[in-house]
Amino acid sequence: MKVAILSSTPERYARALRGLPDVEIVATAGWDAFEPVRQAAEAGARVLCEYPPAAKEADLEAVVAAGGDRLTFASPACHGEAFAVVRNGIADGGIGELTTVLGSLTTKADAVLGAAAPYLLDLADAVLGGEPAQQVYAQTNTVLNGRHAESAAVLTVRYRSGRVASFDCRRSASGTGRPAVTFVGDKGSVQYDAGPRLLDGDRGELGGEDLDALLLNDFLADGAGPGPDGRAALRTFRIVQAAYESAHTGQPVDLPPEP
Repeated sequence: MKVAILSSTPERYARALRGLPDVEIVATAGWDAFEPVRQAAEAGARVLCEYPPAAKEADLEAVVAAGGDRLTFASPACHGEAFAVVRNGIADGGIGELTTVLGSLTTKADAVLGAAAPYLLDLADAVLGGEPAQQVYAQTNTVLNGRHAESAAVLTVRYRSGRVASFDCRRSASGTGRPAVTFVGDKGSVQYDAGPRLLDGDRGELGGEDLDALLLNDFLADGAGPGPDGRAALRTFRIVQAAYESAHTGQPVDLPPEP
């Protein structure tokens, strides 16, 4: 099996994959050098991409077209039993009609709209079944980074059904990189925390499932996994780009219908 990895830290995944028999790995560390991954995808490789995605939508579209249904975006919080229970419960009407999605994520990375928002948007996209966004509004500040990349952002997304998602993204030295999301319906609400804190004192590690391992298991399995595919990544990319435009202009940005 040939596997292509597009990640700023490809060794994070390559170390686990190298122990498997008959796995050939093509890895590159950024979208400025994505051609080997695109070529591997065209040759039939399974492709694992990590956010933040391409700087240009055309580059992302090229990888999506080449990878097809063999392309997975690394959004670990979408994997595992806990999120499956939440997702299925919402689909079964456990909270009534879903109206609002509220989420937060802290990260150690700069440029939090690109580094944090995609993981929150992926969870909303999975629960909403790929519903396209209609309007995006964002506010950012650069308090921790001077005039450089944003260190905090609030992002609001209105979907075509009228549902609304609001996300709080922040840079922090103690950031976990794990999203926490509350899904609110007209009869109740449910929370999913991808990185719950352990209850036994001051230990710094997080509880919950080994999401990276579950991501890789789903990535290598036959059939579609629960994580975002190329079409979902394109939806997320367009929302993030609209968020940057909104933060720059101070106005909501309407998204065109999906092609």
